[in-house]
Amino acid sequence: MPMRDTILNFCGQFKYEPEIINPDKLGRFNKFIIAGMGGSNLVADLLKIRAPEIDIIAHRNYGLPTVPDLSQRLLIANSYSGNTEETGLPYIQMPATGIQPRSALGFNIKAIAKLIGRNDFIEELNEIHKILHPEEYEKQGKTLAKKLKGYIPVIYSSVENSGIAYNWKIKFNETGKIPAFYNVFSELNHNEMTGFNVQKSTAGLSKNFHFIFLKDPADHPKIQKRMEITAKLYTDRELPVEILELRGKGIFHKIFSSLVLADWTSYYTAEQYGVEPEQVPIVEEFKKLIA
Repeated sequence: MPMRDTILNFCGQFKYEPEIINPDKLGRFNKFIIAGMGGSNLVADLLKIRAPEIDIIAHRNYGLPTVPDLSQRLLIANSYSGNTEETGLPYIQMPATGIQPRSALGFNIKAIAKLIGRNDFIEELNEIHKILHPEEYEKQGKTLAKKLKGYIPVIYSSVENSGIAYNWKIKFNETGKIPAFYNVFSELNHNEMTGFNVQKSTAGLSKNFHFIFLKDPADHPKIQKRMEITAKLYTDRELPVEILELRGKGIFHKIFSSLVLADWTSYYTAEQYGVEPEQVPIVEEFKKLIA
C-alpha cells in the first residue's frame, strides 16, 4: 500500500480486534517486559503516557533486563515484521497488511493492551477511528515539511511525552530518510541547550537544526515555562523553532493526532528530497549482513 494511503487509512487499524493465542498459558501479571526493536517497540512508551503507573519495561537489547522480579513479569516478544533477529514469536498474530512497523501503531497498541489485560484501553482505542481524521492534518504536515527543508529536526517534549517525541524522530528517520533527534525537559536545559549558544565559531553547526517543541497543556507548569524560555533563547539566537500544541479528546487522541501529523510531515519531507518514503533498504541490508 502506498505510504499516503497508509496514513489516510491509519485510523481503520483501531477497528482491529486482537485475539490472544493460547490465552490459558498467559497467566495473570501486573508487570511486563516488552521486548522488540525499532517500530515494533514504540507503543510501550505511548501506553505509559496514558497510564504512568503501569509497570512496563521496554527492552531493546539482547537477552533480558536485569531486574530482581523478572519471574513475576510477562515477557511480550514483539515483532511486527516477523523477521527481527532479537525477538521470537508473538502471542498475538497481527494483521499481515504489508505496511511498515512504524505505520502499524494502531494494530500494535491494541494487541499489547489485550495482552496486558487492559480492556479499558481497548475501549478508548476503539473510539479513535471515529474522532481522528488523518486527512485534516495533511495540509499542516506539508507546510511544516517545507519549513524543515534543509534542516535536521530536533524534537523536544516533557519527560511524560517522550514517547511522542521519539516517534516523531523515528518517522523522520525512516519515512523522511533524514537525521533527526529528540530530547526532554528539563534535562536538556542542563546540557544540550548549551550546545546551541551560538557563537561565530559554531554558527555553521547550529544553523543546520530546526527545533520542534511539543507543548502539552497537561505538562507541569514549570515545564511549560521552561519550554517558553528555551524557545525564546533559541529564537533570540536566530535558531528556527516550531511550537506544536498537543491537544485531543482524551490522551490516546492527543497521542495519535500528533503522530498522524508526524506521518504527514515526514511523508512530505521524503517527497521534497525525492526519496522513497515507505521502505527502509539500509535496515534490510543490515539484517542480511548480520544474519
